[in-house]
Amino acid sequence: MTAFFKSPRPGARWPRLLLALLLVCLLPLSAVRAAPADPWAPFLTPWFERVGTADGLPHSVTTAVVQDSRGLIWIGTMGGLVRYDGFRMQLFDAHGQQNELPDAYVRTLLALPDGGVLVGTNAGGLARFDPVGNRFHTYPTGIGGTSDRKIYSLAADGTRGVWIATDRGLDYLDLGRNTLTHIATGDAPAPRNFSVLQDRQGNLWLGNDRGLFVREHGSQVFVRPTTADATAAIVLHNQTWALHEDAEGRLWVGSGQTGAAYRDTDGHWRPVPGFSPSATQPNFATVRAFAEGDDGAERIGTDGNGILSYRAGDPAVRHIVHDAARPSSLPGDSVRGLLTDASGNLWAATDLGAAHTDTHARMVCSLLPSPLDSRGLADTNVHAILVDSRQRIWLGLGGGQIDLVDLHAGSIHHLQLDGVQQHRDVQAFAEMPDGSIWVGTMGLARIDPDTLAITSNVEPRLAAQPVLSMLQVDGSLLLGTYVGAYRYTPATGALDHFRHDAADPSSLASDTVREIARIDGRIWYGTTGGISVADDANANRGFRTLSQRDGDRGNLPQDYIGSITTDPDGGLWIATFGGVAHLPDSRIEGTPRFRVLGTRDGLSSEKVNALLPDAHGHVWASLSNGVSMIDRASGAVHNLGARDGLHVPSYIYIAVATAPDGAVMFGGLGGLTIVRHPRGDAPAEPVPAPSITAARIGRKAIAPGALPKRGETLRLDGDNRDMQVGFAVLDYRATLETTYSYWMEGFDQSWTEVPAGSPPSAVYTNLPHGQYTLHLRASTRGMHPVTVQSTFPVVVAPRWFETLWLRVLAVVAGALLVVAVIHLRTLYLRRQAKRLQRQIDERTRDLQEANARLDQLAGTDELTGVYNRRRFLELTQGVRELAGDGDACLAVLDLDRFKQINDGHGHLAGDAVIRAVTDIIVGQCGPNDLVGRYGGEELVICLPDCDAGQAVRAAERIRDALAATAVHYNNHTIRVTTSIGVAAIRRGESVEQWLSRADAALYEAKRCGRDRVVLASDEADVRA
Repeated sequence: MTAFFKSPRPGARWPRLLLALLLVCLLPLSAVRAAPADPWAPFLTPWFERVGTADGLPHSVTTAVVQDSRGLIWIGTMGGLVRYDGFRMQLFDAHGQQNELPDAYVRTLLALPDGGVLVGTNAGGLARFDPVGNRFHTYPTGIGGTSDRKIYSLAADGTRGVWIATDRGLDYLDLGRNTLTHIATGDAPAPRNFSVLQDRQGNLWLGNDRGLFVREHGSQVFVRPTTADATAAIVLHNQTWALHEDAEGRLWVGSGQTGAAYRDTDGHWRPVPGFSPSATQPNFATVRAFAEGDDGAERIGTDGNGILSYRAGDPAVRHIVHDAARPSSLPGDSVRGLLTDASGNLWAATDLGAAHTDTHARMVCSLLPSPLDSRGLADTNVHAILVDSRQRIWLGLGGGQIDLVDLHAGSIHHLQLDGVQQHRDVQAFAEMPDGSIWVGTMGLARIDPDTLAITSNVEPRLAAQPVLSMLQVDGSLLLGTYVGAYRYTPATGALDHFRHDAADPSSLASDTVREIARIDGRIWYGTTGGISVADDANANRGFRTLSQRDGDRGNLPQDYIGSITTDPDGGLWIATFGGVAHLPDSRIEGTPRFRVLGTRDGLSSEKVNALLPDAHGHVWASLSNGVSMIDRASGAVHNLGARDGLHVPSYIYIAVATAPDGAVMFGGLGGLTIVRHPRGDAPAEPVPAPSITAARIGRKAIAPGALPKRGETLRLDGDNRDMQVGFAVLDYRATLETTYSYWMEGFDQSWTEVPAGSPPSAVYTNLPHGQYTLHLRASTRGMHPVTVQSTFPVVVAPRWFETLWLRVLAVVAGALLVVAVIHLRTLYLRRQAKRLQRQIDERTRDLQEANARLDQLAGTDELTGVYNRRRFLELTQGVRELAGDGDACLAVLDLDRFKQINDGHGHLAGDAVIRAVTDIIVGQCGPNDLVGRYGGEELVICLPDCDAGQAVRAAERIRDALAATAVHYNNHTIRVTTSIGVAAIRRGESVEQWLSRADAALYEAKRCGRDRVVLASDEADVRA
């Protein structure tokens, strides 16, 4: 359960048609309709932001997630409970002390109207968090308490009570009286109850060990619901683990082994297609949770199959699953809890941590690489894009790979060049009049448009030339290379070569030709030395040259040219490494005067690679650090951000095209960016003002329930003049792109900026008495940047010697004892100064010690003592920057059948095995090797100054040592083996690419039987 009172949000009343169109940027679809309304739907995956042990979770297995009345997120785990504001986690653990959590294993959570939370635990019963007292009250078990200590589910009754499903019965908690009552369920249901729900009509639904039961409003008897649908009946008679009522009044039922069903608004029970019993698939993973999105689709969390998304009446479910090759995917496929928060984010509690995805970030989507997904890209970087006459999308990738995206068929064909072209980037495409696709890589290749047969090295005379750009003109190909331009006519075999001549100013401006465009019958060659314009495609010289002139802002801003294009109004747009140049028309007679757009005009970078107008005439630009839109009407620049759905961070290629559905596509470092729905004129989504989420006055923390809301007053007494306030925007969207600042009006001279990435906090010490106003400000990034602000009055009470009556008395006494008062006052102030200095010294020392400890903890995995994921990746980045091609290796290790250890011996035994395995690995590694825990049972090793052969031998030593070692735990001997993937560094690749190849090798080791070392396929070929 995610909230105490369930009522439709205003967003649920949005037009369903619009939401259905926009949702598809969120969901990866493995089950596709016959004729999907959105052609991109089969290819797109939601981008999850993960919250794990490195962020402060006490355990990687998360079990429940809710949002309280103040907007903070509570995450239950097998090792404790946390309260999370997007930056900070407050941990609640079980130490056996009074007023603490009775059991660290949290099974279910329910947010209460007073800001508190009900917590159902695995073995400690029911507890209620008091937000004012900042403590837990644990209810008894037995007479006057819950029926059992194992609490499976909590559900509000819509008034002032809560239904409690336990392992041995059903109970009711009266929140007003704080009393518990056992509810008799009769002989039909089993004592064991997994879920409970009271619908809007007052009917009480019980998810039981024997299936689903209902006690209708006004009745006292639980009976089985009846249905004429045989498949739905099977679901309803199986163990019922999850229940949910959606905004339309449908009742959703999730079973233990037979999938899910729902009672529609007409009262009929219907099975969920593809997730209910059939002759070919009678059993499914257990349904653990439901959550409805504000688009009307129901999300179904399963224990092993990830998340299913289904809209009532659809022919099939859609899957959101973990992809080991995509760090942005769902962390794990065992989902125990779901939540759609107040901002529309979908939260998932999985066995590998919690995660959330912004369902409103639909404007921009990404087609990402993954060797595990048939609809994922074959390689990380997209160098070139072509949309052919059949409306198919050709993507040029690294390593001679080409992906052919067919939106109509919902498929991707992965093509591979051979020979020397197998190892080169595909940087250009052109379609000939006969429909054949010509590929620019190391030389030329040709692809048959029907059979997709590839003819490599079509023209041997070009075999040694990397082709950077291509343009088809009247059956001939104009080719841009590093040594000038070529004109090649396949029909005759004619090949002309022309290049820069320093003695001829009418020759090509530079030998590096990055772009070739045809505009108004002229041929435009974009080079690294400016632009050369030819009157026709047959010209070899006599070009008109456009280049930068120092001190002249009316000319090109830079000679390094990217793409060249025109807008629907006939305006000319040129991408350069000094900004964007624009001419109202493409005429260059005389001295053209360009309008130049750069960082001072709003661009986030002046390294511009590609430009393309959309159907509305807005011009889109890919930059070295993102994507921007130049508004057609106003000329204003809008920089996209994560709130818009932009996650591919950088672009260095002239890879741009308009998709068949009108979307603008950019090739980037990390995947294909698709600008789906330009919304330049749409209003910005509302952003809540910052809230105070934590505060400390002096040395005392303010309880969550006593934290001031916007406009309420913070009060400091005379003895506590120090204040620390933590704050955040509680919409959990693009947290790293939101910048924060604060200002204490009446004390500060100006705003204080919070460093990027730091938890936003305002800290003040020794505030003078008086009245102030604390302003908290947050600024978002994206198509529609927003700045929001909240204010809090601050009152600092005077000390006794600062009160008015004492001052009057001092004036009267001063007339008589001026000298004595001055002397005493001086002594007093000196003592006060010393005391304050001691306090400052003590607090400074405490802060330094705490910072040192935090720095150590931030980089260390708590369980194993080796580097955590973040610190390991930082150190590995340093190794990558110093290493040459093949001079360093990564090894990714995964314990074989580790789940059997956890299932057979318990998670504590699993932790002991991980610690023991880590000790063995560290013992086998050298002093310069880096060892880190990547997550769960997965460990990583970075071997500097080590080639592939040495790395494989080292990995084999580790594998042998593990196989020969037994871990002893609670009189049990546990043996463990490991599968290891090894990859040597490639020149120019990122740590993520390097790690992805090692991870793919690990996947191959698993597939081939485990307990083995596998070298990444490219290194293996070279070694062979």
